Amino acid sequence: MNIAWKEIKKNKVRFLILGSIVFLVSLLTFIISGLAIGLSQDNAALIKDLPDGEFYMTEDSDQTYNLSRITKSTEDELLKKNQDAVAFSIQMGFLDDSGGKQRSVAFVTSTDSKLFTNVEKGEIVLDSSMEDEGIKTGDTLTNNQHSGKFIVKGFVEQKKFSHSPVAYINMEDYQEMNHVEEMQLAFIPGKDALQEFKGLQSFSKKDFLNTIPSYNAEQMSLNMIVWFLVVISGMLFAIFFYMMNVQKIGLYGILKAIGMKTRELFKMMWTQMIFITVIALILSITLSQVFNVMVPKGMPFNLTFETTVQLSLVFLIIGFIGATLSGLQIKKVEPLQAIQQGEV
Repeated sequence: MNIAWKEIKKNKVRFLILGSIVFLVSLLTFIISGLAIGLSQDNAALIKDLPDGEFYMTEDSDQTYNLSRITKSTEDELLKKNQDAVAFSIQMGFLDDSGGKQRSVAFVTSTDSKLFTNVEKGEIVLDSSMEDEGIKTGDTLTNNQHSGKFIVKGFVEQKKFSHSPVAYINMEDYQEMNHVEEMQLAFIPGKDALQEFKGLQSFSKKDFLNTIPSYNAEQMSLNMIVWFLVVISGMLFAIFFYMMNVQKIGLYGILKAIGMKTRELFKMMWTQMIFITVIALILSITLSQVFNVMVPKGMPFNLTFETTVQLSLVFLIIGFIGATLSGLQIKKVEPLQAIQQGEV
């Protein structure tokens, strides 16, 4: 420990450069992770906020929810067998306000259930982001595929689908707008909700989210960037400590000659790695949480405590692996040969 600390003080600039790079890489990783979580909520909060359970759509829909049409008899069978089950449909569309401004929304309707907001015919309940845009309770909205008008009855928090605010409408209004009688999807809440129904295919929540094209592609791209940055941080540690170890071959030879064990040399290197990583992570976590608080309301960003802890542990593990791999050459150091080749 003493030797590790003395070396850090002696080579302050080298360790400061490594710490700065780790700080920047970890900060960028936290920011992109927060963006990934925020975008996932903005893309599918309607589904993500549902409890664990099983989703059902027709087998011939090719795992595309808006091509699914569950027959009335199958829907009745499913709802009769499961008291908490719900059938629902989602359709992207537009609403026009009194000023003629068109707004993109995701129309949602469902059978009677506490999992979804149920409204009367001619009424509509919107995601709270619409309120931020100037829509108020009691306002009148229209849709060119609907013969009547919608009266805004209220707002719900954080209900988005495909980056559009959700608009809950009555089943009769939905059927008139889309000229369909059947529901697209069914959901049975509960960890042991898996059942078989003729003509239906079941999905866990995670699997169902991956059937949404925009969600799957978006999350895959962002997660790939995050893990790429994590791998880069491991490579940085490996390269840095490898170069340091090459320059200290002579020192290691002398330390081994006076009786220091290889394990102690590794401990010295691990101590330096942990010190640099922890300091860099404290700074990057602090700045990322400040960003999390100060981010504009409309920006889809949400860096959770759980994600922060997980990524911090990953950085420490990756740093440990990188430093250890670079130090494998220490085991091969022969005291006499090292003293002859290196300089203290």
